[in-house]
Amino acid sequence: MLDFPTCLKAMRQRDAAFDGVFFIGVRTTGIYCRPVCRVKTPMEKNVTFHPSAAAAEQAGFRPCLRCRPETAPFSPAWNGTRTTADRAMRLIAQGALNSGSVEELADRLGIGARHLSRLLQEHIGASPKQIAQTLRIHKAKRLLDQTDLSMADIAVEAGFGSTRRFNAAFNKLYGRAPSSFRKKKPAARQAARSRRSALLDQISAPVA
Repeated sequence: MLDFPTCLKAMRQRDAAFDGVFFIGVRTTGIYCRPVCRVKTPMEKNVTFHPSAAAAEQAGFRPCLRCRPETAPFSPAWNGTRTTADRAMRLIAQGALNSGSVEELADRLGIGARHLSRLLQEHIGASPKQIAQTLRIHKAKRLLDQTDLSMADIAVEAGFGSTRRFNAAFNKLYGRAPSSFRKKKPAARQAARSRRSALLDQISAPVA
């Protein structure tokens, strides 16, 4: 299902049926997108296709700020198969690697850490740590966009444990601090408009 011609056709048609099923890495920009992204369709020679956002980030791509991969629906690939990979993904999504190690997660699953890494690489295309980091960043990005929580609260809620780690992760992936993504509140925008209006009135007022 994820062969190159199928993904290429879905990308060119912006096929919503593939949203969350795969992600597009664009070599010329270093950005990865959803198949439904409305930006100009990249050339075939410049794209790579990845089974998950974590796989795209592990390959060195950063999320598109227009189509926002963190809002893509979870595809079956994120759930692995209905076996050990499935259980591993559920535990990682619940925060198993936010404070615990890969070895501890593997012990809970009754397998070795190397076997766990191979399973997730096969099904998700990324390592356990990369999957956990992607899930943390995506959750934090949604909280930045949708809530008024403080940076410290978002860091904890998303599983980073500290604001320092939260800031470092965003700077590494986006090249920007997480606070730069915080949208202005309506009240703040209204206050800014009022200040501009007052300034214009002063400028246009007749000189006595």
